[in-house]
Amino acid sequence: MHRSSAENIIAAKRPFPDKLFYKIGEVSKIAEVEPYVLRYWETEFSFLKPRKNKSGQRVYVKKDLELVLQIKRLLYEERYTIEGVRKKFGEPEAAAQPQTPAVPTPAKEVVEKVRQRLREILSQIR
Repeated sequence: MHRSSAENIIAAKRPFPDKLFYKIGEVSKIAEVEPYVLRYWETEFSFLKPRKNKSGQRVYVKKDLELVLQIKRLLYEERYTIEGVRKKFGEPEAAAQPQTPAVPTPAKEVVEKVRQRLREILSQIR
């Protein structure tokens, strides 16, 4: 849903409801993004962590809502990447994928001996 720049100016001047808590549906409407987008952003940005109530529903406070609006502006209007938004907020870069640990040398030797023995058995069967 795209708005004209005049609509953006009007929306920017129109404050969101001043409440203590906002549910994800309310934040979704205010920010004009789907709830799944908000949940995705939570996985990408460690600084966006709304609390959950006793029933497990996300409960956003005003600070969270302001962060959502800033993230949206950076991503959609200023065309930042996810990594760019992280850097803008001073978040360290996403950690590289963990590497599989190297197999200790004794284990490599055991595996090689098993392979060798299997080859010997296979050659005897043929």
